[in-house]
Amino acid sequence: MKFEKGVVKGRVAIFVVAILLAIPSVLGMIKTRINYDMLTYLPKDMETVKGQDILLDEFGKGAFSFIVVEGMKDPDVAKMCEELRTIDHVETVLWYDSFMNVDIPKEMLPDKVLDLFNKGDATMLSVFFDSSTSADVTMQAIKDIRSTVKENCFVSGMSALVVDLKDLCEQEEPVYVGIAVACAAFAMLLLLDGWLVPFVFLASIGLCILYNLGTNYFMGEISYITKALSAVLQLAVTMDYSIFLWNSYNEKLSEYEDHKEAMAHAIKETLTSVLGSSVTTVAGFIALCFMSFTLGADLGIVMAKGVLLGVIGCVTILPSMVLILDKPLQKTRHKTFLPKLGNIAGGIVKVFPVFILLMIAVAVPAYAGYKQTNSEVYYDMGQCLPGNIEVIKADQKLSETFNVASTHMLLVDTATPDEDVRNMIGEIKKIDGVKNVLGLDSIVGSGLPKEMIPSKVEEMLQSDTHELILINSEYKVASDAVNAQIGKINDVVKKYDKSGMLIGEAPCMKDMIETTDHDFKVVNAVSILSIFVIIALVEKSLSLPFILIAVIELAIFINLGLPHYLGQSLPFIAPICISTIQLGATVDYAILMTTRYKKERMSGCDRKSSVITALKSSIPSIIVSGMGLFAATFGVALYSNIDIISSMCLLMARGAIISMVCVILFLPSLLAVFDGLIIHTTLHMNRKAKEREDHHKDLLNGREVMAI
Repeated sequence: MKFEKGVVKGRVAIFVVAILLAIPSVLGMIKTRINYDMLTYLPKDMETVKGQDILLDEFGKGAFSFIVVEGMKDPDVAKMCEELRTIDHVETVLWYDSFMNVDIPKEMLPDKVLDLFNKGDATMLSVFFDSSTSADVTMQAIKDIRSTVKENCFVSGMSALVVDLKDLCEQEEPVYVGIAVACAAFAMLLLLDGWLVPFVFLASIGLCILYNLGTNYFMGEISYITKALSAVLQLAVTMDYSIFLWNSYNEKLSEYEDHKEAMAHAIKETLTSVLGSSVTTVAGFIALCFMSFTLGADLGIVMAKGVLLGVIGCVTILPSMVLILDKPLQKTRHKTFLPKLGNIAGGIVKVFPVFILLMIAVAVPAYAGYKQTNSEVYYDMGQCLPGNIEVIKADQKLSETFNVASTHMLLVDTATPDEDVRNMIGEIKKIDGVKNVLGLDSIVGSGLPKEMIPSKVEEMLQSDTHELILINSEYKVASDAVNAQIGKINDVVKKYDKSGMLIGEAPCMKDMIETTDHDFKVVNAVSILSIFVIIALVEKSLSLPFILIAVIELAIFINLGLPHYLGQSLPFIAPICISTIQLGATVDYAILMTTRYKKERMSGCDRKSSVITALKSSIPSIIVSGMGLFAATFGVALYSNIDIISSMCLLMARGAIISMVCVILFLPSLLAVFDGLIIHTTLHMNRKAKEREDHHKDLLNGREVMAI
């Protein structure tokens, strides 16, 4: 009891320190860089990633963008190009004036080069930056370009997408927190027994969220997805811990006259329970760290840290605040608005065969939908943004006017013979969906003597070791068509140059698709295995982990199967994260009920009464927990215009409700059906059952003796 008494005794000091720690936390949160580029999370040993590094090191080119200009005369476009070239970190602006003076008639330019840059009254500029796609300086350069170009100019590309995504996130993120807090407060006002209690909880949890966001500074940077979700998720999954402490404290007040002593015992009881509960949640988040696509580790580490900070805050900051505000908290208590649902427990257990059949009937279409949903996800980050965003309009304009939906960059060894390069380019041009190819050899092959190529153009497209070739594609990034096209281009390239590298957004996306498909299987396996082991150790059983995980996995299948039947496509990261988060965060509902069932069974109660008691006592806690997770995420899902955030919050909100319903309806039925198996595969339960049997026989023998 040393720790508990220390918290009670030092309550004022703990509260003051907690407030003071918020100051460096806010500073750390402000100083933490946010990464908006998903491609940076690809494994560093991938050819596409290595190629990007070569492009930056040898050519001084990192990010790449197209600018479509409509209704502007050539001299004005040339003037604008010169202005763009003066912008910091703009390395190259490639237009037809890069090949010859604009005063010279366009007709003298090779037709294929002319068609590359012009279409009707529209012209297209290619802009290279000397910094990476999501670097701060690149994003600033995009903003400077947009302020420089005239009307009817459209800036496309991954860097432009990152800028628009960042602006939208910065607008919405404060609102996410506000909505989550408001919805959680409303839910707690309904589900708890005090008017002031929810606000004390939110203050305590809010400080822990600040600590978590502030300590992200030591990670260097975090993803925008992590930043947007971490506060909402931490609030949702750690709210239970505060509720447990409050309920435990009020119970202890009836046993101990001194409220300080009551709190000390409540802290001890809460610490034991919350540590056990948080382990599965932490395990779910840690499983994300096994993704080779390192966005998983980014979210997993931050959320695991948030849960641990939530546990610490629950047994230090919250008790201090409750003791300091004890009088107003007790005076503002009221009856909970949660209806008494314990009476339905008997009815559920009475017809448990019906729920077993229902579970089987639901499982088949749920799993089928779940498998289909995983194959219907999208990878194009443009799809997660509203259609009225600038970069989306620019991409549409580029596609409609020039029939260019994506651009690949090919790095070829300069030692490759010119004839081989020309033959390679010729084969690439014949591949379906290839709009045009631009490189030194394609220009020469078009009839322009190599000596006439301006030196600045040669410097743009050739280094000491590599030649750069641009390939424009009619196919959209992350589509099946472009992925097949990339495969064919790579086959051609490797035939002429084994070391040739095809890089760019579309090849990176193809790698991401293959990487995350593998990651999904790994993360699922790791999360299920780790939580299986935890349940086995907690419940000391070989059969219960199978039963509990089966119930939650069914809930996950239903949750992730619904998008298929509703005709919805999810962002690729959603199924990977949600399957793990839902398992880790809601398996506690099942553990709570199972632990009570074991207790009743080992105390001498029969199968039916044990299950009924376990269900009856667990329903209020399960509903409060499930509704808390739902409340904290559902409002954000409705509000957010960023589909990744909206989809993940909707899946978490819906998953909480589905898990809650599955545990209440299906788990009691499974416990009743497999009661005999559970007894024989759970430590001490079989011995207890035998002791009860022997006791029952002794009673019968005693009655027979008395009868004689």
